[in-house]
Amino acid sequence: MKKRKLIHWDYLLALAISVLLAFAIGAVILAVSGHHPGTAYLAMFQGAFSNARHFGDVLEYAMVLCLCGLACVLGARVGIFNVGGEGQLLLGAIAAAQVGVWLSGVTAWVTIPLAALAAIATGALYALIPGVLKVKVKVNEVITTIMLNTIAASLCQYLAKGPWNSASKTIVAGTEQLSAQHWFGGLIPGSSLSTAIFAAAIMAFLIWYVMQKTSKGFEMKLTGQNPRFARFSGIKTDRLVITCMAISGAICGLVGMFRVYGAEHMYKSSVSNDYYFEGLMVAMIAQYQPVPVMLLSLFFAVLKIGAQGMELSAGVPNQIYLIIQTIIIFCMAAQSGISASLRAKTGKRKASAAEGGKDNG
Repeated sequence: MKKRKLIHWDYLLALAISVLLAFAIGAVILAVSGHHPGTAYLAMFQGAFSNARHFGDVLEYAMVLCLCGLACVLGARVGIFNVGGEGQLLLGAIAAAQVGVWLSGVTAWVTIPLAALAAIATGALYALIPGVLKVKVKVNEVITTIMLNTIAASLCQYLAKGPWNSASKTIVAGTEQLSAQHWFGGLIPGSSLSTAIFAAAIMAFLIWYVMQKTSKGFEMKLTGQNPRFARFSGIKTDRLVITCMAISGAICGLVGMFRVYGAEHMYKSSVSNDYYFEGLMVAMIAQYQPVPVMLLSLFFAVLKIGAQGMELSAGVPNQIYLIIQTIIIFCMAAQSGISASLRAKTGKRKASAAEGGKDNG
């Protein structure tokens, strides 16, 4: 059997070039707009690491990106593209929040597990819809998940403004605030980082272990790469695809619960600012590999939180972060095609050289 590469040097080189190119183009844009690139990038770095509070925000955002990215990886590994994670996250968040409201006087040892189960079940059930449609009637999951995102966001907005709306007049669309005894413990004062990061770390390890070290992970990979061969090999591919889609939705729902009980303490619109879509982009850049997803989540979290600090201290709009992120994605998307073209040219060159050597002989 072919030995698995521990380090994909082509990918690392392409990623490094993409990052450098993105920062270089960002520097040109900064210079044209009248900002000194060195000062702006230093402010970005300081915005992420200048104090413990900012670093806590970096870790919390990295946690969210990592779990959302891994949820996307789970689906992609078996050949299904879960674009509906944002809706699953929102539904999990509002379900967990309302459980906390209903059980406000109950001990946290009962409320938090029930809220987590509500978030997991809600996210999983909502992800089952496109999963079953994909497997049973071959409906394109990208279309169904995008449509379901809209339905989920509208439903959550209705519940947050209507039957589950807070009695507080200052909150237009949001549930009641959770009892303080139900909040996850804060790890760094002033930051949004909570003890949820420990649960997230365990989840990330388990996902990596199952995908990389178990026979089930091999079945997932085989199903994604060649479903017909996997089916003839005895793998129940339909069941595996539906299961992975449900687990992907469950993870997204749990992320929503982490946001509510760790950072927001209620359901409101800020519980997610398209976090799943950013996690999805991280997964795409990482080529749907668990460990690169974890590392790139931390990198993009540094950029995101640092960009906010850059805006405050250097007066540079934090949209520069979006520009850098987009350029990295563009370059990494082109990387596979460019690499294949270069390999083809190298192969032709070697073949021509070999033929020329034969003729001379």
